[in-house]
Amino acid sequence: MKLMRVGDRGDERPAVRTGDGRVLGLAALTPDIDGAFLAGGGPDRVRAALEAGGLPEMDVEGLRVGAPIARPGKVVCVGLNYRDHAAETGASIPGRPVVFMKDPGTVVGPYDGVLIPRGSTRTDWEVELGVVIGRRARYLEDAEEALACVAGYAVSHDVSEREFQLDHSPQWDLGKSCETFNPLGPWLVTADEVPHPQGLTLRLSVNGVGRQHGGTHDMIFPVGEIIRYLSQYMVLEPGDLINTGTPAGVALGLPGTPYLRAGDTVELSIDGLGGQRQTLANA
Repeated sequence: MKLMRVGDRGDERPAVRTGDGRVLGLAALTPDIDGAFLAGGGPDRVRAALEAGGLPEMDVEGLRVGAPIARPGKVVCVGLNYRDHAAETGASIPGRPVVFMKDPGTVVGPYDGVLIPRGSTRTDWEVELGVVIGRRARYLEDAEEALACVAGYAVSHDVSEREFQLDHSPQWDLGKSCETFNPLGPWLVTADEVPHPQGLTLRLSVNGVGRQHGGTHDMIFPVGEIIRYLSQYMVLEPGDLINTGTPAGVALGLPGTPYLRAGDTVELSIDGLGGQRQTLANA
């Protein structure tokens, strides 16, 4: 299933997108797509309702597409998780996942504008596979158990400000937590539709120029291992988002470091998970 939320920011309505492109409303089943919905068997209720028929069709023409989950409790990110990206930034291959947190308030819709922070000269792009947790996860024993905790997957754009990230603090949070810095969606594709999360292709272009083209098979730490590892140090709750890293091709590693400027347009996609498009503006 492809779960989504449509409407003005703060007033999104839950919906499901069918295989033939129709959008059906879920207001009769849940007030929102959030952690409570995921933990309480919400996807199974939606699946049963689809099979039974009767969900109302929504006219979404002209409506904003929001992030497919309500504001997550936390956004946990893994850096330097592709060998080619580590190489282009001059970093060593990490022996353990490089973990940092991102402000959950950065999560916005897939077509919302992205704001370049005041004083920024090094705003950068990063297409990533986003993983949404569907059940409480703590001290998981193996990757199989970890993958069973996944509600679904989504395209995630981990926008970064490199000066804030690398020069202003020994931690990365300042350069990752600026407003609008995590477009997500357009859909949350349930885990049953993504049986092989290590077989997905990621793409990103800026102003029509291809910048990133990689595959999740190149991850240093695959999705199951990331979740298992994180569960040893924190409790993952339903609705939490994990950003799993980005392949090579970010501005930081390109000749001339062509960082983003107001008016630039970024387009990104992942096989089977849909695509995003954002235009940059000054904050």
